[in-house]
Amino acid sequence: MNGKAVVLLSGGLDSATTLYYAKAKGYDCTCLVFDYGQRHNKEIESAKKIAGSCGAHYKIIKIALPWKGSALLDRSVPLPKNRKHLARGIPATYVPARNTIFISFAVSCAEAIGAKAIFIGANAVDFSGYPDCRPEYYKVYNELIARGTKAGAAIKIHTPLIHMTKSGIIKLGKKLGVPYGRTWSCYTGGKTPCLTCDSCIIREKGFREAGTRDPLGKR
Repeated sequence: MNGKAVVLLSGGLDSATTLYYAKAKGYDCTCLVFDYGQRHNKEIESAKKIAGSCGAHYKIIKIALPWKGSALLDRSVPLPKNRKHLARGIPATYVPARNTIFISFAVSCAEAIGAKAIFIGANAVDFSGYPDCRPEYYKVYNELIARGTKAGAAIKIHTPLIHMTKSGIIKLGKKLGVPYGRTWSCYTGGKTPCLTCDSCIIREKGFREAGTRDPLGKR
């Protein structure tokens, strides 16, 4: 047993893989699931199922971002569709400082419960270009934790997927037994994925390149 860990769990493919990775490393995981006013709650329900599937504790953290500033928070802003160059520029689905906010909660939780590790499924290879998914961001945040908390450098953020392709993540998840049929990646909240938003496009590419079928693929 590696001790306690806090895992940021969105209900998507990457965060589910990260949770199963942390469990496989022997951590006793507490998952933080954020209800921050996003377009739909399907990912929240997915996160609950994923946490339950591996016996992890979870807490629903409800916060408000009334200033919006993202297509994921403001239905009047259209979701980007069928983008060909996903990592060029920052898309309308970027939520201002979202990971900074989420990790701040995770650091507070980790200090309170005595956890030394924080896991997040950030990825800087097959991604939409979000600035808070890049390695240098987490390097600086770890320095901030070391300087600005009682626990200091004892708490570290772990980003095990950050340099992996989406297909590599899926292959890892398959080995770990991640129930991808319970995950939700689509930015819309329909009965089935839209297959045209950035998240759906990246997910489809990953499963295709991994040579396996997405359980949430075309119906």
